[in-house]
Amino acid sequence: MERSSLSITETDRRAVAALLGRAPRGLEEVSVRNAAGEPSVIRVAPLVDDKPFPTLYWLVDREISYRIDQEEASGLIAQLQDQINADSSLQAQMAEDHRRYKARREAYMSEEERQRVKALGFGDVFEIKGIGGIADTSRIRCLHTWYAAHLVESNTVGRMLDDYWAGAAESN
Repeated sequence: MERSSLSITETDRRAVAALLGRAPRGLEEVSVRNAAGEPSVIRVAPLVDDKPFPTLYWLVDREISYRIDQEEASGLIAQLQDQINADSSLQAQMAEDHRRYKARREAYMSEEERQRVKALGFGDVFEIKGIGGIADTSRIRCLHTWYAAHLVESNTVGRMLDDYWAGAAESN
């Protein structure tokens, strides 16, 4: 995977629409591309149709999304959450992940967007909610949102998922 900060092309828009099964809303960037150069993670505007979008980074890679779907269906979120609940250092790391995520989201916002957020009364939402729109910094809720953010900048849950996959590969 490689980070990409190229402007959105019409080819990107079509590729993302095909991956999503609909036209993308709020698309601002293809943040990560797979080895073939196709979009894997997109960055979405903080406000879409004057409503807060729950996540800055959206996983659009079908292969990774399907793999995560399978892991979520098998109960991996509960397994990882149990590890987090038992380890205060993991909880602290996750809180830091959310802090960095919120700072990145803020850095991407223009002054006009900040003013619009404030005018619409969503300032608290953006101060409180981090990865995947999560307010509780010690909860996972969705591996897709965590892993999308991880592919952009490493985070605790993404590393845990990578370690899980590496352990599963070694046992096969």
